[in-house]
Amino acid sequence: MTAVVVTGGTRGIGLGLARAFLDRGCRVAVCGRAAGSVDRALAELDAGDRAVGLPCDTSRRDQVRALWETAAGAFGRIDHWINNAGVSTARRPLWEQPPERLDDLVSANLLGVLHGSAVAVAGMRAQGGGTVWNMEGLGSDGRAVPGLIAYGSTKRAVTYLTDALARELRGTPVRAAHLSPGMVVTDLLVQDYPPEELAKARRVFTILADRVETVTPWLADRVLAGTANGGRVAWLTRRKAAVRFATAAFRERDPFGEGP
Repeated sequence: MTAVVVTGGTRGIGLGLARAFLDRGCRVAVCGRAAGSVDRALAELDAGDRAVGLPCDTSRRDQVRALWETAAGAFGRIDHWINNAGVSTARRPLWEQPPERLDDLVSANLLGVLHGSAVAVAGMRAQGGGTVWNMEGLGSDGRAVPGLIAYGSTKRAVTYLTDALARELRGTPVRAAHLSPGMVVTDLLVQDYPPEELAKARRVFTILADRVETVTPWLADRVLAGTANGGRVAWLTRRKAAVRFATAAFRERDPFGEGP
């Protein structure tokens, strides 16, 4: 039975992935920063001993190692480790960002991925194989969005990290790969927009965004199918985005609503 670790798996995309993997017969370990969030996620997943969880600050190597040991102890081995945990900042210029918020951002989005990758690779080399997946996001492709350049910088760094790690892993039984969910409707997507800007942004979101429950089953299937070392699994490709814009006038989409 395939075993998967999803950091930041107590909410949003991470929780959606955990649910999708469980639906496919996998065993899953999740983490969140607070014990309460982990308990709530495990209760919601309701998977018995096929799901375990642990409070974990991914910027702390010792806590990440404890997550690996908990998951490996419960499941025997870890086939896929997904570095999903991350945070964003308020939408404001860099010079207006509180320094402590930038510290939190880099700790979660970059340092956490570095520690997660290091712990997972070491464990997977010892067990004879596995894949580390690093979550991409806005900025991974180098696109700059005013107000989010700090967030985008961390995601750009994660893309470099994954490519470089894949090179270091050549000739080993462990792989590193990119996981790109595209534009997904979570609280992070719409936070801190002024009302007039949100109205404009929602027009784009209506074309490009998707719900967690739409994207995560597709991603889970592709993760389980595997990819080459250094490969990328991407939901919202440039071609798909172009087609959506070209056909937007003829299609009704409401990723924020309850309908299909």
